[in-house]
Amino acid sequence: MGQFDIAREVWQFLKLRKKVWLIPLVMVLVALGVVIALSAGGAVAPFIYALF
Repeated sequence: MGQFDIAREVWQFLKLRKKVWLIPLVMVLVALGVVIALSAGGAVAPFIYALF
């Protein structure tokens, strides 16, 4: 199984089912995941707290 299999399957689902309106939702969820991953490190946390 490749690293990007899940992303490829989600993309194929969105294309096949004509669910292009879900793309912004997926992008927001990915962005929130990145923010959470970055906030786990101690040095970045004060900058993220300043944004919210």
